[in-house]
Amino acid sequence: MSSFKDLRIVDNFYQTSAFFPMPTIMVGTLTDDGKTSFGPYSLCQPYYIAGKEYYAMLLCCRNSSNTAQSLLKYKKCTLNFIPDKRKYFKEAVRMGFPGDTPEEKMKNCIFTLEDGLRKQADPAGQYPQVIAECFQVFECTWMDTLDNAQNDKPGLLNGYPAPYHDFNGITSEFGAHFILRVDKILMKEKYYNAIVNGVTAGGFPRVPVDYGYRDSKNFWYTKFRRPIPELLPMRQTTVESVKYAADRIDDKIKFTDEACAKLVRVPRIFLPTALKGCVAWARENNVTLITAEHMDIINDKRAKEKKK
Repeated sequence: MSSFKDLRIVDNFYQTSAFFPMPTIMVGTLTDDGKTSFGPYSLCQPYYIAGKEYYAMLLCCRNSSNTAQSLLKYKKCTLNFIPDKRKYFKEAVRMGFPGDTPEEKMKNCIFTLEDGLRKQADPAGQYPQVIAECFQVFECTWMDTLDNAQNDKPGLLNGYPAPYHDFNGITSEFGAHFILRVDKILMKEKYYNAIVNGVTAGGFPRVPVDYGYRDSKNFWYTKFRRPIPELLPMRQTTVESVKYAADRIDDKIKFTDEACAKLVRVPRIFLPTALKGCVAWARENNVTLITAEHMDIINDKRAKEKKK
């Protein structure tokens, strides 16, 4: 006999039929007068993480929301990750009340707004502002041509008629999904330094995690606690097996034994991808024999930032 009960799945199942921890972010979009309005969201996660010409996030929302309507019209948004402060979370809950206009949401807003890096690079362009109190911000563009969603238009606030897209744009009568290309990742200096130089427990931002509307009265979330490290399992192959794979990855670019030794801890399933990445770097840098010194440069994914 199972130790579990069969819980009925209903609308908004992640909130009503499950305990599902999620991030708390403020999505910034443009209004018709060029100002920025924010709405809180949790259904936002990485979408394209590797192997594409760009990286992307996926945002799920009501298609009648201010955020969805603005994305359909202006294609741009900012994903603002607020730190764990009770007053910030309370403000996020206030700004998430359905039906409020952008003017009502932004009236007496406690957050500090500033221009992002895209505005600095293109002063004549219109871009949503970012929240200065956040520890990181993603500046994004909706990739409206995916799933042929480029013809989806704003304006229908009481439900969209079929046909619907599968994964991008208007996906149901009341729902929308937006694949958002990540154009810029803005990071506060403390956390930038932690990522570039090596993260310790004290280098993590204080991040709130919410559980959605668990009842009709409260929006539940949990406060940040100090992160706890857990060592990765250390399994390694032999230099000979790495060299066997390396000798077959490219007919012109080769690896020294010392270079292969740098890859013995790469899990076997990821080794071909790692070797291809090394070969791509070698081609870009006119290298035909990859040495241990080259591997140190390749392995330091933040090398260019450190040089800055």
